[in-house]
Amino acid sequence: MRIIKLGLISIVFLSLLITGISLFFPSRVRISKAIEINGTREMIMRQTGDRQNWKNWYPGVDSIKSITITEKNDSSVRATIVGPGSKNIETGWNIFSTASGQPVTVQWYMDFHLRWYPWEKFSSLLLEKSYGPRMENGLSDLKRIVETTPALPKP
Repeated sequence: MRIIKLGLISIVFLSLLITGISLFFPSRVRISKAIEINGTREMIMRQTGDRQNWKNWYPGVDSIKSITITEKNDSSVRATIVGPGSKNIETGWNIFSTASGQPVTVQWYMDFHLRWYPWEKFSSLLLEKSYGPRMENGLSDLKRIVETTPALPKP
């Protein structure tokens, strides 16, 4: 009986300790990648601002349940994605250009909002390894598409 009581107290104490440690982890995590593209801001906005074009360069867009573009202006696009795990992810692209206009820097970010659960907080340590390479591949594909697509003539 003493061993069972000691085991239960140990499990409760260990659970509280792990939960306490996880509370020091942030509840909002942002992963961000950037690339320079030799193209115009309009060409990049055509790809990022229209979700129909995402299939050309966004890795895993086929597995996304729902995409809602929440904000769009001349230098940024924001969207909310419901993925296979039914968790909302906020994603967006910021477009920065120099005075000469080229090259254009595209920053892609993903914001994850985590609950207080210890397994969510500890899993946040792996988000960069999971999403980072896919974001880099997507930006490389976006660069390839923009740099090989001829620019539209100005009216």
